[in-house]
Amino acid sequence: MIDLKGKRALVCGGTSGIGKATVNALRENGADVVILSRSASGSGNISCDLEDLDSLKSLVTEEIEANGPFHILVNNSGGPPSGPLISAQPYDFEKAFLRHVLASQTLVQLLFEGMKSLNYGRIVNIISTSVKEPIPGLGVSNTIRGAMASWSKTMSKELPPQITINNVLPGFTDTERLTELKETLSKQKGISEEEVENSWLSTVPEGRLASPSELGQVVAFLSSPAASFVRGTSIPVDGGRTGSI
Repeated sequence: MIDLKGKRALVCGGTSGIGKATVNALRENGADVVILSRSASGSGNISCDLEDLDSLKSLVTEEIEANGPFHILVNNSGGPPSGPLISAQPYDFEKAFLRHVLASQTLVQLLFEGMKSLNYGRIVNIISTSVKEPIPGLGVSNTIRGAMASWSKTMSKELPPQITINNVLPGFTDTERLTELKETLSKQKGISEEEVENSWLSTVPEGRLASPSELGQVVAFLSSPAASFVRGTSIPVDGGRTGSI
């Protein structure tokens, strides 16, 4: 059912973690993928910091003019640093809002006309289950992820029928970011990293961490014609952890 042959995809943060797994899943299903990230290398990829909107506009425009429009956009970026909300400074919010919401808005505007001309568009935002239930210790991230979800839902009402937008909400996923969070919480709470992980898994009915590839396959589905009637949704991929619908 997931057939992406002939489709061009732009994947942000596609060099590691869930982003890399998404790139693999899209390619496995036939898509031609361009990676956009600070560490992107190789022919056809775009090396750019999402916080530099001027460079982002310039480089993506050049890519479209040289190789044609994109059918698929995957907005994905590493989350803000961990920490309690009470300690966060205005700059922390500004930086995160720029990287996530404003960069995503800019990319949608850049790719929109091309998607209309192709009569096909899929926008998938990789956010977090904190959209439904805030995660302790991730104050700024919880705030910005919520903003992303509201932005996406609003956009879903404005985009034409042939262009959809949806959110994937990863639960506890075996990535470098989760490892860093585990180390931070271990030090803050004075417990072992194993105890931190076990406390997470006690809330997950599946009883394990997700593999990044499991997230990638969900993104591939939402990017495909098979998901043509899925629009404006936030889909948890969390092993059943979130309690709210």
